[in-house]
Amino acid sequence: MSKQLTELSKFLSYILRHEPQSIGLQLDAEGWASIGELISLATKAGKQFDRELLQRVVDTSDKKRFTISGDGLSIRAAQGHSSEQVSIDYKAITPPAVLYHGTATRFVESIRAQGLLPGQRHYVHLSESVETASQVGERYGKLHLLVVDCARMSAAGHEFYMADNNVWLTKQVPAEYISDYTTN
Repeated sequence: MSKQLTELSKFLSYILRHEPQSIGLQLDAEGWASIGELISLATKAGKQFDRELLQRVVDTSDKKRFTISGDGLSIRAAQGHSSEQVSIDYKAITPPAVLYHGTATRFVESIRAQGLLPGQRHYVHLSESVETASQVGERYGKLHLLVVDCARMSAAGHEFYMADNNVWLTKQVPAEYISDYTTN
């Protein structure tokens, strides 16, 4: 992804996940924003782009962070929201037996004590892929990969959801369902 696309992707993540009000944008409860309004308000705030560049960001994002509505008029972040404006009504689905979570080693002690918590976001993010979980965890420091026993969690009544970009979501992961990833 070019530097221009990367910068626009970061801007869109900030606006559509965390601070839409910083440019005067209103998201609906499902996180959708009018593309025309987004472009207009971003331009007024000094961040100029057009529909074509926006579409290139959506199409080339390796993590598929953004979703354009079926009618092509709206956009939203696929997951990762911290904005109180957004409360996407995901449907609970049965997860695979295990999912993975990458984190930095400096957080492991806290995770062992408290489990995985969503922090500023609405959900804990989990991955079916060791590779994806590793890439996420490496962004925060020395990687520590965790395995979540979703079969036991689900049997105990915990719900799981899937975001538009195939990231698994859950409200929290209690410590008793977490183990360290090993290659054996």
